[in-house]
Amino acid sequence: MEKKNKEKVLLGMSGGVDSSVTAHILKKQGYDVIGAYMQLWAKEPNKDAKEVTEKLGIPFYIFDMQKQFKQYVINYFISEYQNGRTPNPCVACNRYIKFGALLDKANELGIEYLATGHYARIEEVDNRYLLKKARDETKDQTYFLYTLNQTQLSKSIFPLGEYKKKKIREIAKEIGLEVSSKPDSQEICFIKDNDHYSFIQEYGSQKEKKGDIIDKQVNILGYHDGLSKFTIGQRRGLGVITGKPMYVVDLEANTNRVVLGSNRDLFEKELVANTLNWISIDRLEKSLKVKAKIRSQATQSDCTITPIDKKSVRVTFDKPQRAITKGQSIVFYDNDYVLGGGVIS
Repeated sequence: MEKKNKEKVLLGMSGGVDSSVTAHILKKQGYDVIGAYMQLWAKEPNKDAKEVTEKLGIPFYIFDMQKQFKQYVINYFISEYQNGRTPNPCVACNRYIKFGALLDKANELGIEYLATGHYARIEEVDNRYLLKKARDETKDQTYFLYTLNQTQLSKSIFPLGEYKKKKIREIAKEIGLEVSSKPDSQEICFIKDNDHYSFIQEYGSQKEKKGDIIDKQVNILGYHDGLSKFTIGQRRGLGVITGKPMYVVDLEANTNRVVLGSNRDLFEKELVANTLNWISIDRLEKSLKVKAKIRSQATQSDCTITPIDKKSVRVTFDKPQRAITKGQSIVFYDNDYVLGGGVIS
């Protein structure tokens, strides 16, 4: 999407190379760009974002969204883990913060569009907005954007969807941005050292209960200090000695038990998903052959999706999938387009 008549766009900026180059590209395309940094969990504004906006000569705003972030991301993150599910905080942040609260700010300020540095593309076909994978599939982020609705898509711009990541770094260097060599963020932004268990112990409002660690024959192998320490497929840090490789194959929230099994026990062909959002269709009315990803780094796999009711679908894979995890998102693809997605239940 490219406009040349000085339409205003609010750009979510983190201070990284992607959002910084996005600002440059939007300016070249003729937009009136306003930079926005969201205070989510950190106490201080991001200096890199401010320096980039000063260099590019665009306005810079700081929006305090810590209250919304705690409500929709942090509390959800903690609750899911404590109930034996593995959350996806980036999906929640996109849904409620970046394309929720920040888009609301854009509307309040009379700004026509919201832009981010996501690697994805949007196409309008027959008055419907479609979400399409980025040209650089190694950086594609459509998995994290499947919750966007037609209104959000109609007001969103993803300039980086047409570029390779290598080119983005080259552009940053060419225009003299100091963030050109800044490494990509790999972990959850609010978790220090990727230690989610310590974070939950510090910020969770409910004390976790100790429980049994069992095998599939219900033999007690040991004890745990809380379900939030575990996720499906986990092998290390189980707290038990078994004499053979064992993995977390189930987390029973109702009995507060961690179930261990073999690697073979992790493979399944079916799952049920709910909390659905459809993008390229209004609803799923009959069984459909598609490809799906059960986590962001997974490869797309052939499957059949069948409606159970308006709120849930059954997914049957052609080949068994490893470590299907409750609470994670599953996203459905039709070639390069996102059909929709939901949460594995």
